[in-house]
Amino acid sequence: MVKPRLKRELGLLQATMMGIGGAICAGVFVTLGYAATLAGTALVIAMVLCGIINLFTMLSYAELGAAIPSAGGEYTFAKASFGGFLSFATGWFEWISNMFYAAFSSVGFATIVSYIIPTINVPLIAVITVAIFTVINIKGVKETGLTQTVLVLILLAILGIFIFWGFFTSQGFGTFELRAPEGFLGVLRASAFMFVVYLGGEAIAVAQAEIKEPGKTIPRAILLSSFALIFIYTAIAYVIFKIVPPESLAGQASPLAYVAGQFMGYLGTGIITLAGIIAALSSVNTSTMAHSRVAYALARDGYFPKSFFNLHRKFCTPWIAVLLGSIFTAAFAAMGIVNFVTYATDFGFIIGFVFVNLSLIKLRRDKPNMHRPFKVPLYPLTPILGIGTSLLLLFFLEPSTLFIGAQLFIFGLIAYYLRMVGHYRVCLAVGGMNLGISTFSALLAYLIISGSLPMLQNMISLLFWVAVLVSVVYLIAGLLNISRKGGD
Repeated sequence: MVKPRLKRELGLLQATMMGIGGAICAGVFVTLGYAATLAGTALVIAMVLCGIINLFTMLSYAELGAAIPSAGGEYTFAKASFGGFLSFATGWFEWISNMFYAAFSSVGFATIVSYIIPTINVPLIAVITVAIFTVINIKGVKETGLTQTVLVLILLAILGIFIFWGFFTSQGFGTFELRAPEGFLGVLRASAFMFVVYLGGEAIAVAQAEIKEPGKTIPRAILLSSFALIFIYTAIAYVIFKIVPPESLAGQASPLAYVAGQFMGYLGTGIITLAGIIAALSSVNTSTMAHSRVAYALARDGYFPKSFFNLHRKFCTPWIAVLLGSIFTAAFAAMGIVNFVTYATDFGFIIGFVFVNLSLIKLRRDKPNMHRPFKVPLYPLTPILGIGTSLLLLFFLEPSTLFIGAQLFIFGLIAYYLRMVGHYRVCLAVGGMNLGISTFSALLAYLIISGSLPMLQNMISLLFWVAVLVSVVYLIAGLLNISRKGGD
């Protein structure tokens, strides 16, 4: 019986649309208000700066994706160059950040819908959205790619109307003059916050095992999507501040829809709201696919449970990885906190960007004769700039986000070592802990009954029997754990 495997069914158009659609997420529709308070009209510069920073690393993605077109994206690159814990950590953050990204996009979708129907329950709508795209991703990559292509083409047509109309309209009460209320520091903070809107090429890399002619298609799709995003975002920012001043965007549920209403009327509000909905849905689609493929690759190499590596017999998709990852995504989405999920998403992807550039440098040094259909120009300057600028953005994230990132790292470290030491050794460790607790409880029972611990008379009997019970339970648990055979 032939074992099912991932199919190469995505062409250049579908791969490019996956990159663009994965990037043009709800963020550009719902987070512009906060970003404008940080950078003012200099948000235009922040958009270009984000695009350049993104391009440095996307070039590394293009070279590595063409040379190693296997499932897993950043994790696969790190595995080929470093192996061990560094590769696992890269995959761990990639998996986590894609789930956060899916949650962010689903919450953004629900937030945009609330602009039309204020009474809806945002977290509930976000969770339902995750569930719908879980089903789509389980059905197959062909359905995922077709859905993505249709959504993104409609999205680009709507944004094209907004940009073209905005360039030539004489309406609006804004005057475009570059002003940054917090100076260049504010521009950098806005860049760190808005960086999430450029995270599209990563989706192409994660799907590289399902792309036709990867040596040619992956670099072309990544570069086309990267340059298209710089143009689209810069043009959108210019039109926004041509129509309204930055301070008028604060507090708007959908700043882009608000701006469209100023010069396009109700029609503009309606079509931009539709564009935001499409953008959010396409991002949920790509990020759901991305987190499942990372989990699939981690399971392939024994870091995650083998069930994540199982492919559906009919659809040839890692359906268990899709399903379980979507459960976590739905839990994140249920929080409904846009700014927090934005920063958490940025943190994970920035760490991934650093490792991708490091992987490129190490593979160039260790495997100079590797077949590389595409090579990064201006090497090693380009990946070094990718590392430096990514770390720079990391310092401008909210401090609470760095704290969350540190916690995620610790959880990843625990998961890695539990997996590496093996089930038998974990049983031994747990058994030893149980025996220790049992011994301590027995000692406590003795001290209580002997009167060595001062306490009320009516509590002595109760505490004694509680301590005895705990001691016996943990003694049995400890003996059961350490007596297990290594093959169990």
